[in-house]
Amino acid sequence: MAAGVAAALTGGALRGATLTAALDRSMVPLGESVTLSLIFEGGAPPGSPRLPELVGVRVQPGVSQRSEFTFVNGRQSSRQIFDYVLVPLRLGEVVVPGLQIQVGQEVLRSQPLVLKVVEGTARNAVTNLAFLRLVATRKQVYVGEPFRVEMQLYVRLQGATDVNRPQLAAEGFSFGQIQQGPQSRTQVEGGVFDVVTFQLAATPVKAGMLKLGPATCDLTLLIPSGAPQRRLDPFGDPFGLFGGRNLRRHPTTIASEILPVEVLPLPGTQVPPTFNGAVGRFQLNVTASPTEVAVGDPITVRVQISGTGPIEALNLPTQPAWKEFKTYPPSSEFAAGDPLHLSGTKTFTQVLIPQNHEIKTLPPFTFSYFDSQARQYRTLSGPAIALTVKAETSPAAPPPLLASNPAPHVPVPVDDVLPVQTRLEGAAMPEPFLASQPWFLGVQSLPVLAWLSIWLWRKRADRLAHNPRLRRQREVAREVRAGLASLRAQAAAGQPAGFFATLFHLLQQQIGERLDTASSAITEAVIEERLTGAGLPEAVLADLHELFQSCNLARYAPTQSTQELVALVPRVESTLRALQTWTP
Repeated sequence: MAAGVAAALTGGALRGATLTAALDRSMVPLGESVTLSLIFEGGAPPGSPRLPELVGVRVQPGVSQRSEFTFVNGRQSSRQIFDYVLVPLRLGEVVVPGLQIQVGQEVLRSQPLVLKVVEGTARNAVTNLAFLRLVATRKQVYVGEPFRVEMQLYVRLQGATDVNRPQLAAEGFSFGQIQQGPQSRTQVEGGVFDVVTFQLAATPVKAGMLKLGPATCDLTLLIPSGAPQRRLDPFGDPFGLFGGRNLRRHPTTIASEILPVEVLPLPGTQVPPTFNGAVGRFQLNVTASPTEVAVGDPITVRVQISGTGPIEALNLPTQPAWKEFKTYPPSSEFAAGDPLHLSGTKTFTQVLIPQNHEIKTLPPFTFSYFDSQARQYRTLSGPAIALTVKAETSPAAPPPLLASNPAPHVPVPVDDVLPVQTRLEGAAMPEPFLASQPWFLGVQSLPVLAWLSIWLWRKRADRLAHNPRLRRQREVAREVRAGLASLRAQAAAGQPAGFFATLFHLLQQQIGERLDTASSAITEAVIEERLTGAGLPEAVLADLHELFQSCNLARYAPTQSTQELVALVPRVESTLRALQTWTP
């Protein structure tokens, strides 16, 4: 369950008193209730704060009050929490304004909260013990535009056990990691349910009318043995536990509805030259240092792109205006602005080297993206940075040889005719017997070595014939070596389509071999289902996510530069090596 927007600290924060406002869900179907919590730390009002009039929301009578105490590193802290039940009255976005509450001599203030109210959908009528809803923030998006999806699991009080994490299947989408929120409680059609929300980011990779879902969840329902199917009384004894009635365990799978999502293609006209597939809304900041250098000295350029959209997957576009500089592949750092990575800041660090002393400025860095709200391409431009480039200092000539240096050594000539020897002393001795020569003995061992080689080859062939897993491992290893060579050639030739097709095939082959499953069944979802928690390092899992997303984005993003492809090859090699040494 996604927590609401955190509230700001007050002007009296120096004394430690804070106020935080939070919603237990950021999206809710019309007709259901949500809980607004006012959390006071370091001080609280003597009674329940009175809420202002909220437009589009009805506040149910009664306020729940609770206290929480923590003791960390010898320091005790307390929180006073007031819970209000809100019932939305209309679809759309409902704003809970910022609150101002007097606590002692301080006035504590909170940030406004936004609640998105969506249409309710018919739930599974097989049982009134549990059901699953699928909610999306957008019904119309562009290719490459990420949006938030929620899987809301409703479980009747004491109605189910052995609940597994829901899974979402959809063709034409790539998904981020699933984030689980805290548990809350709501009323649906007179029944009381515990609700757990699972959030993830979905990014469409092709245009058209696509189907999102269904989401499925495996659990075990607790059904009163011998009791007829009827609506249970949430305020009574729903299962007759106190009357001695037994419960029957019924393993089942519940499914959500399927949501239609219209995915629009990006316009094919008036595409800026520096557009490389970014969809969203962004801001740009560019700096460079030092600005006084000599020809051949490095200049470090830092490009900071922030906003909402697929920021984590962004790559720096090629800058045609930087043709007077030698450029090196950039490094990058990403700081997420939310748990789903739908917003944040990515900072690139790139080294440039000026090639001549006539350069006076670093041309502005330009970054283009498609604004999905304005439905048009936009181009951001950094400043033109003044440079002072000095001519390269010529190396000093080597000192000339001095006249007093000695002449080089001249060998003494040797007579061509040797004198005839009149005695046998020093004459050459006869050659030893052939059998005593080391090379002759070595030749005799060749048949034995040949026989051993044939025997070892036969043993290896038998072992491979009776061990298909080992045979597949060696075949995949050979295919990976050949594929890496192809990747380097395709990167050097600037062939992104072939590069990412080869990359996706290698990832499927290597993961399929490690998991002993068909390579064609390997998708990004397998990372969450089979690899997470299986002992594979987190860094390798993160690299696999990024590589799969790069392959998905390559289907619709324009061509990438040769430098970007070359810079990606070492990461591919290290990831494949880590998979080869990993034992499931």
